[in-house]
Amino acid sequence: MSGGQLSLFDDDVPDSRRGASRSGRPVAAVEPVPIGDDLAALAAALPSGIHLGTSSWSFPGWTGLVYAARDGRAESEQRLARAGLPAYAACPLFRTVSLDRTFYAPLSHDEFARYAAQVPASFRFVVKAPSAFTDPVIRGGTGGAMRDNPTFLDAHAAATTFVQPAMAGLGATAGPLVFQFPPLGRRLLATPARVVTRIAAFLGSLPRGPLYAAEFRDPELVTAACGVALADAGAVPCLAIHARMPPTTAQATTFELDRPGCTWPLVARWNLHAGRGYEEARADYFPFDRLVEEDGSSRTALAGLARRCAAAGRDVFITINNKAEGSAPLSVRRLAEAIRAHV
Repeated sequence: MSGGQLSLFDDDVPDSRRGASRSGRPVAAVEPVPIGDDLAALAAALPSGIHLGTSSWSFPGWTGLVYAARDGRAESEQRLARAGLPAYAACPLFRTVSLDRTFYAPLSHDEFARYAAQVPASFRFVVKAPSAFTDPVIRGGTGGAMRDNPTFLDAHAAATTFVQPAMAGLGATAGPLVFQFPPLGRRLLATPARVVTRIAAFLGSLPRGPLYAAEFRDPELVTAACGVALADAGAVPCLAIHARMPPTTAQATTFELDRPGCTWPLVARWNLHAGRGYEEARADYFPFDRLVEEDGSSRTALAGLARRCAAAGRDVFITINNKAEGSAPLSVRRLAEAIRAHV
């Protein structure tokens, strides 16, 4: 320690922890900002079962918050995507991160393994399943539906191209595998109970062992019956803090995530500020270096849930997007402070 701050990297950290390109060749390290004693103490005060983190890590606007400048300039988004994970994971407050790129295309065993080699043993990845298994339609470049998706809820394809490579590659660093279901459309939502039955059957047909979580973008699917169906399938609901969805407390109450005796892990993704569109929030919050619109009600609800779940011995995984308040690293810190205040 020097100057009241903690050094993040020891001199003997292996090259594999300093990042790698997709080809596997070593990439020069991205340096983290030094961690002050106050932040180290905040992280140490959190129960070990609480895993807080962000959605991805490749944001140049986090220079000074997460990453040190290089030659007086911020690292590029491309370099952070390739080599920024070790610096991100060196912050003791970040115990998880959402691997979002898997939503667009599956990764190989080797790609997952390279991520796992760059984080501490206690770190856990929240991994989004490819939309090929959760979206009922094939979408064009503008997001519009083009035709029906033949692999929607295809458990065999999901197991072989996503679950098995992810679990084998990530090993002990694998956290929840989140199946995010986009708005499903009027045809499917005409019979919500049937949709829930199909989703539960899909999740129940996947290999046993991983923690599966289902995240919805349709309020109609947030029902007590859905929570029961997911539990019967060996899965849990993922709270979606999103402008389309009911408030955090309402979702948790409906799914009975806070009931006495509940043993489910708590999985939550704080995606978007209430009343905001995604593109609107991205434009107004860029470059994601400050809190623009704080959402105290969501923070308070998540902090309370996290405290109670941790006290009951339940694991907690909460990831935060820049579009939630303006800067995900700062939102993580504020949430951690809210949790510590009542531990």
